[in-house]
Amino acid sequence: MKKALVCGAGGFIGSHLVKRLKREGFWVRGTDLKYPRFSETEADDFILGDLREMSVCREVVDTRFDEVYQLAADMGGAGYIFTGENDADVMHNSAQINLNMLEACRRRNSWRIFYSSSACIYPESRQMDPNNPGLAENDAYPAGPDSEYGWEKLFSERLYMAYARNHGFDVRIARYHNIFGPEGAWNDGKEKAPAAICRKVAAADNGGEVEVWGDGNQTRSFLYIDECLEGTTRLMRQGWQGPVNIGSDEMVSINGLADMAASIAGKTVVKRHIPGPLGVRGRNSDNTLISEKLDWRPSQPLRDGLAKTYAWIAQQVQIARQRGTAKAA
Repeated sequence: MKKALVCGAGGFIGSHLVKRLKREGFWVRGTDLKYPRFSETEADDFILGDLREMSVCREVVDTRFDEVYQLAADMGGAGYIFTGENDADVMHNSAQINLNMLEACRRRNSWRIFYSSSACIYPESRQMDPNNPGLAENDAYPAGPDSEYGWEKLFSERLYMAYARNHGFDVRIARYHNIFGPEGAWNDGKEKAPAAICRKVAAADNGGEVEVWGDGNQTRSFLYIDECLEGTTRLMRQGWQGPVNIGSDEMVSINGLADMAASIAGKTVVKRHIPGPLGVRGRNSDNTLISEKLDWRPSQPLRDGLAKTYAWIAQQVQIARQRGTAKAA
């Protein structure tokens, strides 16, 4: 039986990835600071630990794994990344995890490793137009990310490629574009736009208000979790390193996202625009390269994934209301 290690297995993408690998017949070890928040982990073995500590990384990588997925990072949505208050933690924590994990894998002969980078590595200067046609992989340089989170991700991409050159690692690198779906953060300050919008719509009365940061004309593309996992595992098992975008090329404004969520909910809502951290004006995924290299590209319409996500978040809002802890703003 093949063995896989998922770092960040208590998080949104990592917990879903564990389930996927188990369905494929892997023996899976997960590791994180915490267990998954919304469901029991399906990992065969789960080590609670801080990957910023080298001793923990050595405990986690105590044997050779056929596939290592390094998703562990200090991250969150715009309300966490773009305030500036968390920059030092974001850069230090994530860089330390990557440095430790690469060394732990080198010592245990676990060479095939996937690294989850981000669309945040792309230069801010190429994302000022809300009608962004799409960011291609070679747009990354000259570098100029709009956040320290993006700078750390770009550094770590180069770190993994250096280990590939100097130590023979079989590295795979994907630049994720706004992954969303059920069982993700939705009310803790680290949620991303789809979850935040779904929460606000679910909590609003029909005809009520939902708050939207900025003018709502900023644009993004959002990829449903199942398609993210399909792209991730395909990349891991192809003979090509990347980096490559794993994202949808269906771009939508935040206003449009709110309208879509309201339509799914069967509600009419009034958007109230307020100041808030925004990030870049326009970001979309160019999927030319992934189509060429993997003979695949994401295809699920945004509305389909948002409907599944809304149903789950609406249920969470209802549960929270019953407990008197709903956060609707």
